[in-house]
Amino acid sequence: MHNFIQKIHKKAKALQKHIVFAEGANEEILKASQLIQSKKLANIILLGNPSSIKKKAKALSLKINWDKTSIINPKTSPQREFYAEALYKIRKNKLKSKKQAYKLIEDPNYFGTMMVHTKDACGMVTGKEHSTADAIRPALEILRKKEEFHKVSGVFFMVLEDRLLLFADAAITVSPSPRELANIAIDTAETAKKFGIKPKVALLSFSTKGSAQTEETKKIRKTLNVVKSKCPKLIIDGELQVDSALVPEIAKSKCPKSPIKGDANVLIFPDLEAANIAYKLVERLAKAKAIGPILQGLKRPVNDLSRGANYKDIVNTAAITACECE
Repeated sequence: MHNFIQKIHKKAKALQKHIVFAEGANEEILKASQLIQSKKLANIILLGNPSSIKKKAKALSLKINWDKTSIINPKTSPQREFYAEALYKIRKNKLKSKKQAYKLIEDPNYFGTMMVHTKDACGMVTGKEHSTADAIRPALEILRKKEEFHKVSGVFFMVLEDRLLLFADAAITVSPSPRELANIAIDTAETAKKFGIKPKVALLSFSTKGSAQTEETKKIRKTLNVVKSKCPKLIIDGELQVDSALVPEIAKSKCPKSPIKGDANVLIFPDLEAANIAYKLVERLAKAKAIGPILQGLKRPVNDLSRGANYKDIVNTAAITACECE
């Protein structure tokens, strides 16, 4: 397996950040918590009923060090009032009353996001039991986006035996316009750089460099023009079929003048449907480790899990979340 996972584990261990898990009683979350502790990757905060969480861990025969684990019940926590008041100040134009803020803060995703907002936790991992929309809604409402990012989008780190690829947008924008797709490409390139990866960006399509002429391929060419106007030094090309983007021999035949030359490491999909299908195919059939979706563009890190994620996937997501906290 590519050494990317080893690198992020090593970095997370050095940073020792506090990571909050919104779904503290989930079986895979508890298994991940044990492994995170044994590897010393982060300090763990679990949200939920303490007795239920400990009972579940005992039933699973897990050896979690409770002295080094914070368990917080959003419904009874002394911080509930503080977070609710802070939430109301942030969302007072959208909330009907403070009572609504107090009700929302009982939701672990809102409570955990407020912990991240107030820096009581470095980052949050959620989504094992929630849809992406429900999991990240509080983050989009409270943490909003960094100024240097165009909008929030989701990237998967796809870790194969001898290769690391970034897939985007695999979480947020269903059908991006050329300008939105260009911004996703630029932001994903920045994420790659943040993790020490020199981005080579492929704008994917069913066509390579004009082999088909449709509205869909025109969209990709418009996207390329927008990116080049904004980031002329970025190595990027499109439209490219997947084999033209990833296989040097095919690139020589189909697009010999392309700057990608068949070794792209950032793959930008034309829409969410294609990205979701692709990442699941690569994960299941090529046995890749899929880490994410990592949400890029938020002021502080909150990351989503696929509901099919196992405890090892959760450990890797937690490690990436910790690395984002620098």
